[in-house]
Amino acid sequence: MTSVQTNTPVACPGCVAMPPREMELPAQAAKLVLSLPTIHCQNCIASVERALSAHAKVRSARVNLTLKRALIDAEPDVMAPELIALLDASGFEAYELDPKALNETATNTAGRDLLMRLAVAGFASMNVMLLSVAVWSGAADATRDLFHWISAAIALPAIAFSAQPFFRNAWSALRAGRLNMDVPISLAILLALATSLWETWLSGHHAYFDAALTLTFFLLAGRWLDARARSAARSAAEELTALEVPRAWKIEGGKPVEVPVATLGVGDHVLVHPGARAPSDGMVLEGHSEVDRSMLTGETVPVPRRPGDEMGAGEVNLTGLLVLRATAVGQDTSLQRMAALVAIAEGGRSRYTSLADRAAKLYAPGVHILSALAFLGWLIWSGDLRVSLNIAAAVLIITCPCALGLAVPAVTTAASGRLFGKGLLIKNATALERLAEVDTVVFDKTGTLTTGHPALMNWDDLTVSQQRLVYALARGSEHPLSRAIVDAAERAKLEPAPVSDLRELPGFGTSAMMNGRLSKLGRLEWVGAVSDFDGLCAAFDCGDGRPFVLKFEDSERPGARPSIKGLRDMGINVILLSGDRTPVVKSFARNMNISDWQAELLPVDKEGLVRAMGENGRKVLMVGDGLNDTAALAAAHVSISPAQALDAARAASDIVLLGNDLAPIAEAVSVAQNATQRIKENFRIATLYNVIAIPLAVAGMATPLIAALAMSASSISVSLNALRVRGRR
Repeated sequence: MTSVQTNTPVACPGCVAMPPREMELPAQAAKLVLSLPTIHCQNCIASVERALSAHAKVRSARVNLTLKRALIDAEPDVMAPELIALLDASGFEAYELDPKALNETATNTAGRDLLMRLAVAGFASMNVMLLSVAVWSGAADATRDLFHWISAAIALPAIAFSAQPFFRNAWSALRAGRLNMDVPISLAILLALATSLWETWLSGHHAYFDAALTLTFFLLAGRWLDARARSAARSAAEELTALEVPRAWKIEGGKPVEVPVATLGVGDHVLVHPGARAPSDGMVLEGHSEVDRSMLTGETVPVPRRPGDEMGAGEVNLTGLLVLRATAVGQDTSLQRMAALVAIAEGGRSRYTSLADRAAKLYAPGVHILSALAFLGWLIWSGDLRVSLNIAAAVLIITCPCALGLAVPAVTTAASGRLFGKGLLIKNATALERLAEVDTVVFDKTGTLTTGHPALMNWDDLTVSQQRLVYALARGSEHPLSRAIVDAAERAKLEPAPVSDLRELPGFGTSAMMNGRLSKLGRLEWVGAVSDFDGLCAAFDCGDGRPFVLKFEDSERPGARPSIKGLRDMGINVILLSGDRTPVVKSFARNMNISDWQAELLPVDKEGLVRAMGENGRKVLMVGDGLNDTAALAAAHVSISPAQALDAARAASDIVLLGNDLAPIAEAVSVAQNATQRIKENFRIATLYNVIAIPLAVAGMATPLIAALAMSASSISVSLNALRVRGRR
């Protein structure tokens, strides 16, 4: 049996956020999918692809930086642990995902479709506008009629193609017996075309072909900006499901046999190699080891596992071989229950009503009523159906929510651009609106306010000979604390002491012989040490019976303190929720001056606390990075996760922090509040435009020229006001 070494995270100097790279190998065609949570830049992509392609049986390997995944096409006998070990040797952390459980985000075909329709509408409107200028300049009789017929020949097919998104949405709403913003839009476009054709047939003076096309163009521009804001969002529940390994080593007849994880049943005996994730919930029958639960609980210290202990699906076995008896499989595992929790939480957030939707509920019926009243009033007063219909069409065109269609996406795009420059990527279209309402910020500890990697505090208290010896012992283990010792020794440019008979006892530590004496490095009770230190610690005995306690701490992330101070200065309450041990969380909270904190929380506990805050009327911003945070991220009013976070956490978040510095979080709240003010100002601008333009339309003074000028003026005003978000704070 081949054991898999645990992975050593790599820090890529100078890594910066790069533009998304298109996935060149479809997920359905990939034999293996690996998650790469530590990649950051183009150099990382090239290094991973080079390492994988060097394998003789790998046909192709493509890395997607946005999703932090590698899709690999390889020979049938190539297994994921083999490639994970290969990447580990190159310094990249990797773990396997199930391709069948992933629903890959396809190329943004919706955005491309809108862009194509936008281009057609823009090109057609420019040509029709040239003909309209000639009519406005005095073209009459046959010349005017010819220009109108040419305009009709351009406008009809262009609108039939470009305005389809509005027509489809309006029809769907009407079939469901409700109104949305697309109903008055579609009605205005169709009525403008119908009256224009009628006027052209009767050699009338005015036609609204240019207004219909310009209206379509501006509204498509707003719709495309909105689509861009939404394109980054993916389902976190799918990511959680994909964390379950697709294969397991089932013991049959005393021998391990590789089987699909879906075939496991309760009571089956499963072998879990070092470096592998548990494929199901189970009880340990044989073996001693330590497991990494940080992705699930946030606890930084590996937890020992021995016969009789419980182990959850997704936990990583670090040191020794373990044999589990499966107690829950498939949809009943703790990981699947967490996925279900996330899906429920996501559904609750999706019920948020945006400012634009709230405006549409009032605006759409008001426009229809006003147009109908104008039609009836003119019909009663003049008795002329043609004039009345033209007036009604003019009212619909003038009041059509062109400026409202741009009000939100124009501001969102401007604010998103500013925040991207600060290292924040906005994934959700309504994230800024929700972020502006925040009154409480909940932080996770491990990997969020801290780096997630322990550092040795009292290294300099050891003599050089002791440092060399503990370095030699630490090299024999992949334990996170051992890796911290190795890092400290390598920074000091030390050589390891010459030792013999180096052994690792899973779940306890490492030992070796030097100068005839047994040296140990590991758990305090195993080495024979006692300590009252509340944080992470290990013990070292050089063989003289006087153990030395090594103290570790999880260093705080850059910008954590300024971010917390900035949020408090805005009157926002700051809370710390962690799955780590109480003494560690208490010490860290005191150091960060956070008075409201809770420790040793399970994922369901975090989600429950965040949900309870929301039910009590608080608007919660959740900032977290691990699997244990995913349900809480989805349940929060709005959420942020670092780019280095697990895929599931990033997918559940509305905003991704691209750098390591947390300082931009406070500014993000300020920008969001500013953006919301600009959106409301845009609504007021659109309302003022309607107050001025509607009387002109009802009075019959809204010629196509006036309609075109009014629509353009309102749209330009809204767009210019949106650009104010990019100004100085």
